[in-house]
Amino acid sequence: MRFRDRRQAGRELAGRLRILQEKGALAHPVVLALPRGGVPVARVVAEALEAPLDVLVARKIGAPFQKELGVGAIVGDAPPVFDPRTLEHLGLTEDELAPVVAREREELRRRDRLYRHGRPLPDLRGHTVILVDDGLATGATARAAVRWVRAHEPEQVVLAVPVAAPEAADLLRAETDDLVCVQRPGDFLSVGSWYEDFDQLSDDDVLADLEDMAEG
Repeated sequence: MRFRDRRQAGRELAGRLRILQEKGALAHPVVLALPRGGVPVARVVAEALEAPLDVLVARKIGAPFQKELGVGAIVGDAPPVFDPRTLEHLGLTEDELAPVVAREREELRRRDRLYRHGRPLPDLRGHTVILVDDGLATGATARAAVRWVRAHEPEQVVLAVPVAAPEAADLLRAETDDLVCVQRPGDFLSVGSWYEDFDQLSDDDVLADLEDMAEG
């Protein structure tokens, strides 16, 4: 089953999370979206759970010869989180990726300034942090985000995505307290292949969702 768009995917995901919430498994939830694609999904989730919504800006580190191939990721000012097996397979070293990390760090800071307007992230201690993205391919970005959240002492970390590659889901399940995923197709291919409408989102799209939630 393909999702119509990110908002419909968010409704499917929210339904599963609501069941957990009703069982008391999501105490004091805070929803953090991974922009850009995770924001419209997370907005629907936050509305359904009546939880605050914020963003956690992360950036994928792509291979120099194929930037869509994630070999690691960065969040905030934390050190990069690399996938050692992928680096070894590609014959890359962390030092060789330093220029890529520097570029992605600059873009991360630009987006963080734009989306957050200098606001600090909420205090995560004692909260169930629900990290939301529109899907997991390699899981590199989500893994870096999970580790960053862990360092801020939440009660628990739940990763919630509409669709995930089975290998990435297994990887992230080991790093989180819970992984909520609507679909884990064996013939995954890509996140976008499981959406009828998977248009690239702009900064303005992200800001519109965040502003609407703040006003609501």
